[in-house]
Amino acid sequence: MGRAPTGRPTSFDIAYLAGVSQPTVSRALRGDKAVSEATRERIRQIARDLNYTVDKNASSLRSQRSNTIALLFFEDPTPDESMINPFFLAMLGSITRACASRGLDLLISFQRMEDDWHVQYQDSHRADGLILLGYGDYTLYEERLEQLQRQGTHFARWGSVTSDATGSTIGSDNFGAGRLVGEHLIAQGRRRLAFIGHADEHYPEFAQRYRGMCRALVDAGLSAEGALQHDAITTEQAGHAAMLALLERGERPDAIFAASDLIAMGAMRALSECGLSVPGDVAVAGFDDIPAASLTSPPLTTIMQDIRGAGERLVETLLSRIEDREAPDARLPTRLIVRGSTGVSAPTP
Repeated sequence: MGRAPTGRPTSFDIAYLAGVSQPTVSRALRGDKAVSEATRERIRQIARDLNYTVDKNASSLRSQRSNTIALLFFEDPTPDESMINPFFLAMLGSITRACASRGLDLLISFQRMEDDWHVQYQDSHRADGLILLGYGDYTLYEERLEQLQRQGTHFARWGSVTSDATGSTIGSDNFGAGRLVGEHLIAQGRRRLAFIGHADEHYPEFAQRYRGMCRALVDAGLSAEGALQHDAITTEQAGHAAMLALLERGERPDAIFAASDLIAMGAMRALSECGLSVPGDVAVAGFDDIPAASLTSPPLTTIMQDIRGAGERLVETLLSRIEDREAPDARLPTRLIVRGSTGVSAPTP
């Protein structure tokens, strides 16, 4: 099958040595999962042994593709000047690795609601498709996603995986994660659980986390008290303000589930300022497991999302859309990371 290798290595040489067709080599080198993992790894190893590199210019001419993906971040308010949610910064590494393993270039930029993303990237041939991270208010963002669909733009996004989601969506099992946190806090003897973060259609990922926590309460025979929820966006300042507002209303939860680690850190600071100890008076749990979560005092219990799997699935899903293959949504599992912020049982009433 193929020809014996001579001179500068080509994909035909790899096909000959691997005993497969040249199109199979091309699919394997770009990470197409239609090729078995064992075959992909064998082909990649042969390519490494031959010091083979993809001729991107020739490949682009044949396929009329740029072999470039645009990664667009939604600007988030942050304590530093990055304007990127720390969770998405962590995901950047996995997306970069996934692109590199498939011979793709990665173009990184910010997304603004007023920009015409399809014109700037796909229609101008700067990129073959878009990966979208973050969105702010989803009720506004959904209109842009529907517009991209109508215009035939190839895109994959990180977000809430629901039956009515627009486009190909990769996200975490937010409901299951919220339930995990609720069950953990209840097991620690906590009975008045508060959720800090939006819990409506504007922030569907947060809302699923809240509903998961409420399910844990109901399953334990407890009431999911509507009063013990306060809106907050993903910033430490918002978490601080929301915690103070709960306390000023006379609410005294014995546990806080924050929709993000940054919100949780702000809540912990507010509790300290009010003379309440964590976890002695109030247990606190977050979501994301950003690097700073293990550095708080006490270290923060949180939900770890599958960052590496997220990068792989986002890139593979986008390539599937570009190549007109099936691109199903994916809901990735999460893990509860228990640390000192929930580490003792609730005080006796």
